[in-house]
Amino acid sequence: MAGRSERSLPVRWYDRIVEGDAREILDRLPAESVHLAITSPPYNVKIPYRGYTDDLPPEEYLRWLKGVWASLARVLVPGGRFVLNVAPTSIKNFRPIHHDLSRDLRDLGYIMRTEIIWYKQTMGRRTAWGSWRSPSNPHIVPSWEYVLVFSKGQWRLPGDPSAVDISAREFEKFSDGFWQIPPERRRNGHPAPFPEELIERLVKFYSYRGNVVLDMFGGTGTVAAVARRLGRHYLHIDSSPEYCRLAAERVRHVVPPASAPIPPPPSGNRFQLPPRFRAPATAAT
Repeated sequence: MAGRSERSLPVRWYDRIVEGDAREILDRLPAESVHLAITSPPYNVKIPYRGYTDDLPPEEYLRWLKGVWASLARVLVPGGRFVLNVAPTSIKNFRPIHHDLSRDLRDLGYIMRTEIIWYKQTMGRRTAWGSWRSPSNPHIVPSWEYVLVFSKGQWRLPGDPSAVDISAREFEKFSDGFWQIPPERRRNGHPAPFPEELIERLVKFYSYRGNVVLDMFGGTGTVAAVARRLGRHYLHIDSSPEYCRLAAERVRHVVPPASAPIPPPPSGNRFQLPPRFRAPATAAT
């Protein structure tokens, strides 16, 4: 941890692993500086995340997230994308949380572009059948998650056509909204990590090389690592010191594409680091 005088200094805000509260960090970032945000928030179903209590009253949980989404809107560029992954929660006490979240985001002025069905192929591990072979009380077990996609203010994201890196075959495949991707098996200390294939598709489909990709609930760094590997800048935020340490170590071992150097973002490049947070530097870009 840096000394007090060092912690009060401005630091480069992109290509960082930042430990702290999502909304407080977002409120300190330059306006209109992020091109793509991808995240999966805590689901509020008592998952044992480190550094966060995943058990808020439902309305308090939604108010908290709506505040984060409002702070995110300020830092997204016009046309910037927000990709929100959320799973159906529970069987007995089913709550369609994806409807609540999409409503709140549209209330804030986000444009809802689409929803992708991420089919996780998890039926082989099924144990909860309800009433077996009977209409008495059968259970539908969600083997999918929703990937909800929004834009800020406009549909189009301006960018350099030469910075496109998605192939024609990938574009055709990814534009089908049913994505069959197995869940991540290597958990690395996190209860619900993204599979890299899911993030790679989103980054290529919704951003240009050199764009800034953000995850404000970054966990162990999948979004940051994939963004760097694909020639984007990244910003990882998480409240857990342990997750931030794991993410920093992971990103240090990722080499960006040598054939296409990553230009700096066009917006301001510094922000004031909150004194009680840390931003461990990663390998130079």
